[in-house]
Order: sequence, then structure tokens, then C-alpha cells
Amino acid sequence: MTGKDAIKNTISNAQEIMMAYVGDLTDADLMVRPTAGVNHVAWQLGHLVVAENQMLSGVGVSMPALPDGFAEAYTKETSTSDDPAKFHKKQELLAALQSQRDGTLSSLESASDDDLNKPSPESMQAYAKNIGEIYNMIGIHILMHLGQFVPVRRMQNKPITI
Repeated sequence: MTGKDAIKNTISNAQEIMMAYVGDLTDADLMVRPTAGVNHVAWQLGHLVVAENQMLSGVGVSMPALPDGFAEAYTKETSTSDDPAKFHKKQELLAALQSQRDGTLSSLESASDDDLNKPSPESMQAYAKNIGEIYNMIGIHILMHLGQFVPVRRMQNKPITI
């Protein structure tokens, strides 16, 4: 297994788990906060899309453009809103996520080992020392948020998926 294979595995497994968790959630379910101060799933999905785009764009990767106004809808300031009209519907979120994922995997495939070993920008050093770690963080970041999806599933009486 190569380094790129390991990174692809992390991203792929995280994506598979995420899709299992959100597959049967409705747009209304995505707006449920499991407890005070926890972001709803709709915001978290949008945040994951924006973060993937920004992390890789931040190191010079040409990522697919986000839909107009998308990044502005998923900021720290918007995370406190419970107005469903301010967020995208589930299918739009998943389509934006897939677009970014396609860009991520395509750019990873064309990256050389030397590219992956280049230091990351100073602003990313706290969580990724090099470009390869930034790619790996895409999958890890998804997994970090998935634990917050499970209480929403339980509150909505959804079956245990994994």
C-alpha cells in the first residue's frame, strides 16, 4: 500500500460511514441539534464541503468552484441559525460534497510523492505538517464530525447503521 492508497482509504471509509449516517435523514432531520451548542447536521455537512475546498485551494490545488454563496452559508456565525431557509437541502449538500470529493481524489491521483511531502502553509501547520497530511485530514475531518450525527439519528429513531 502506498501513501496515496492510505489517504484514499481514509477518505473513502469516512465517506462511506457518513453516507450510511445521512442516507435516511430528511432535510428536517438535518436541522436537529442533539443538544444546546452542538451544530446541526446541515451546517456540519456544509462546513465539511467548505473546509475541503479551502484546505486544498489553500495549497494551490485547483478545486471545483463552490455554488454561489455556499461558503458564506457555512461560517462560524451561521452555525447558530436554526432557519432551514439559510441552508442547502440534503441533496444539494451531498452534490457539493461529491463535487469537492471528485476534485480532491483527482488532484491526489496526480500528486507526486514530492508534492505530498512539501510543507503545508504556516496557517495549517497545527494540524498538517505537509500536503499529504492535508489530504489525509479530509477524511479525518469527516470522522471528527460523524460522532455528532449519531445522537441526531437516535433522536429520530433511526436504525443503527454501522
